[in-house]
Amino acid sequence: MDWDNLRFFGELARSGSMAGAARKLGVEHTTVSRRIQALEKQLGAVLFAREAGQWRLTEAGRQLLVVSSTMQSAVNGLEHGPLAKVATSEGPAGLVRVGATEGFGTQMLASELAKLTLRYPLLSVDLLALPRMLHLSSREADIVISLERPKRGTVIVTKLADYRLYLYGQREYLARKPLVARTEDLRHHSFVHYVDDLLFTRELQLLDTLHRPERFALRSTSITAQYEAVRAGAGLAVLPAFLADKDPVLSRVLPDQACFTRTFWMSMPAESRQVPRIATTWTYLREAVHAMQPLLCPS
Repeated sequence: MDWDNLRFFGELARSGSMAGAARKLGVEHTTVSRRIQALEKQLGAVLFAREAGQWRLTEAGRQLLVVSSTMQSAVNGLEHGPLAKVATSEGPAGLVRVGATEGFGTQMLASELAKLTLRYPLLSVDLLALPRMLHLSSREADIVISLERPKRGTVIVTKLADYRLYLYGQREYLARKPLVARTEDLRHHSFVHYVDDLLFTRELQLLDTLHRPERFALRSTSITAQYEAVRAGAGLAVLPAFLADKDPVLSRVLPDQACFTRTFWMSMPAESRQVPRIATTWTYLREAVHAMQPLLCPS
């Protein structure tokens, strides 16, 4: 069971209206409705009856309210007891799930989030570094860093950073292949790329603006796999500078023409801004990534 659903249940029981509960929780009324439906499905019982625009507890709802109130009292006791004093003295506590694109998550965020957990011993972080979109609405993560700015839902969004990508090749590969002096010369080369029908965002459809290969030496959903294939001499690929620039085996190709800038956006549910562990992680990530800017956008 998602215990957070009980918070929505308790607020709707107290307010008696979907709009009132939504205002108190700082979310859309559709979010409250979805949470209540999910809870009813989990319990296999109808918790509310709608009468004259008001939401009244059913018998099952009244029984659940007793249980949830008891649980809330226990939580309040913990919040004001000895464990709470330890948590306050040592900083935020609990689990935070951070979703990010694979390359950025593994190469840039993992070490920074490790430092965060050293700073706050009671804080735990799940880093979901995946080659796909993660959704706040389905509670896949508490904080999501994406290449597309969220346009729907009650979320807080901030521009985290720009980053650059270039076309790269292995130095030995480039030495034995025809010189690339202009985009027309790319027809003599092999390429490494994403699997088109599994590409999770149009923001990474970059190669088409330079050259459309007739075939690819290797394709992968993983940017790390693409990077390793280029290192092995399989062909050319568009890679993030923060991943490829530090590798002496690789060299930029057509750096003036094959240069792309994309943006990382960071978002979280509006209701999470008051949760200490999430707010602390949000602020830390914003400051840490700001310090990374020279690595993310090298000239």
